[in-house]
Amino acid sequence: MKNNLRYSFLLMVWAVLGYGPTQASTSPSDNEAPPSPQITYTLSMPQPANHYFEVEMKLSQIAGPANLKKNGYIDLKMPVWTPGSYLIREYAKNVEDFRATVGGKPAPVEKIRKNTWRISTRDAVGDDITVRYRVYAYELTVRTSFLDDTHGYVNGASMFLFNDALKDQPSRLVIQPAKGWNKVSVALKQAPGAPFTYEVPNFDLLVDSPIEIGNHRTFTFTAAGVPHTVAQFGEVEYNEQKLAADYKRVCETATSIFGEHPCTDYTFIVHHTNVGGGGLEHQNSTSLQTTRAAYATEASYKGFLTLVAHEYFHLWNVKRLRPIALGPFDYENENYTRALWEAEGFTSFYEDYILRMAGFHTPEQYLSVVAGDITGIENQPGNRVQSVADASFDAWIKHYRPNENSSNSTISYYSKGSVLASLLNLSILASTNGQKSLTDVMRLLYNRYYKELKRGFRDEELKQALEQVGGKNLDSFFQKYVYGTDAIDYVPFFEPVGLRLVNGYANAQDAYLGVATGLNPTNGRQTITSVRRGSSAETAGLNVGDEILAIDSIRVNEDVNKLMASYRPGNTFKMIVNRGGILKELSVTLTRLPLVTYRLEPLPNRTETQKSLYNKWLHIN
Repeated sequence: MKNNLRYSFLLMVWAVLGYGPTQASTSPSDNEAPPSPQITYTLSMPQPANHYFEVEMKLSQIAGPANLKKNGYIDLKMPVWTPGSYLIREYAKNVEDFRATVGGKPAPVEKIRKNTWRISTRDAVGDDITVRYRVYAYELTVRTSFLDDTHGYVNGASMFLFNDALKDQPSRLVIQPAKGWNKVSVALKQAPGAPFTYEVPNFDLLVDSPIEIGNHRTFTFTAAGVPHTVAQFGEVEYNEQKLAADYKRVCETATSIFGEHPCTDYTFIVHHTNVGGGGLEHQNSTSLQTTRAAYATEASYKGFLTLVAHEYFHLWNVKRLRPIALGPFDYENENYTRALWEAEGFTSFYEDYILRMAGFHTPEQYLSVVAGDITGIENQPGNRVQSVADASFDAWIKHYRPNENSSNSTISYYSKGSVLASLLNLSILASTNGQKSLTDVMRLLYNRYYKELKRGFRDEELKQALEQVGGKNLDSFFQKYVYGTDAIDYVPFFEPVGLRLVNGYANAQDAYLGVATGLNPTNGRQTITSVRRGSSAETAGLNVGDEILAIDSIRVNEDVNKLMASYRPGNTFKMIVNRGGILKELSVTLTRLPLVTYRLEPLPNRTETQKSLYNKWLHIN
């Protein structure tokens, strides 16, 4: 039975590949399975200062029986996006000098789509197919690849090719580091006795295993019984013992949420740069970018640990427990879901909740984080325009492509999702008298859909799990706050834990213009970069790109918002701007400051029940 099933699968593979001979070939007998296809990738970097990786992909033993119709070609493709970062990035734009041979002889190559190369097999059966190409890599982000004379970094989606019928086939990756480089960090199993050679179960894992190459420093620690490796690139000072201990606390706290660790080993790749840059989750690893000052102060260090916690939590949430649209992956098109508010939003909630559970945040600090998250979404006009479900669906065209109007028209599924997760956690705690929490929902979803059903969850199944654990109907919550843009009533969520949300600007009488400005790089003048919806600036007709020259005939030489301190709501003045070389005088009437700044305060005369629930929420013994 195994042989027959395997043979049927390979017949399908050969039919999809569609190439074959004019000469006769011998078909395998009924009792003999054909040899499995073999795929070997070789990655080299002979001149790293030029920023080019060189890739060879060799395909062997992929010919089919003679009685199959052959098209005489094979198509190889490059992904257009990378899982975890929802934007079409067109990685094929960096590919050059694409060549192919069949049986050692040059073969014609035709590019038939933006990311697809068709190789003529010249009707040759059984001959190896080898393609070689170069990839320009000079964008150091967690979503792209980079190479210079200091190190190399590879995101697999931007480097390696695949064939549709062979995506599930195992392959071998051979890395040839640049001269003088002696270290490779990647979460793949090394082939026995073969340096820098790795066994890859399928193309998904090749894409999902970032690679750091060079002479970087590494250290190890064990958490939840699993060995972890941290690869550190960049000149930075740190206390290795403390850093390892704190990684361990974060990792073991995250593991406790789900009750098990799904890996046999795990790899962190950390780049220390001038500006940082976030993280990207992978199946058994993650890539992080942070600043060189990440360990310098308590605030910056906690910020880094939240990044660690966020990407590590994705080990369960997204990489295994996931919205059903996010796997199996379609690497050539957008993979749409309305549940990124869970995938990223719940993860954003847990990044700080894990730090509280692990003792990095004090209760007061965590309350400040929660209040700050609420302040952030309530100060964004787009919160009342775009639902968090729509923000999830539109990630491909909006989240990664913001413009000057984005704050007026969109909301982040990260930040809004995090706030909703906080409220759902509080709701479940209250409805179950502290016996259950959002963590019980995560465990239920993980066990049911990842482990038992081995698939992602549907939107309605997420809602059902929340209702099952919390024991209450959530139709109104989802209608108003997930699929709608209603103003959130925070009182019933915080009252059970004895807190109230207080707006520090409630009685403020500050005047508000409603613009953000920056210096024009060509002339150093104050230039409007955004205009807030509904503000006095929008009412007056101020535009993005306007150079602010004067207020009431007085030259403006500083940030115009600083000048508003001398005005009051209702004041009117004339503003002169340069709009595309034409001077305009606009009349501006200032409105009252519409922004909020929230803090959480204890209610007077809190009950013992409220105090008990508060302690359970914040993990206070």
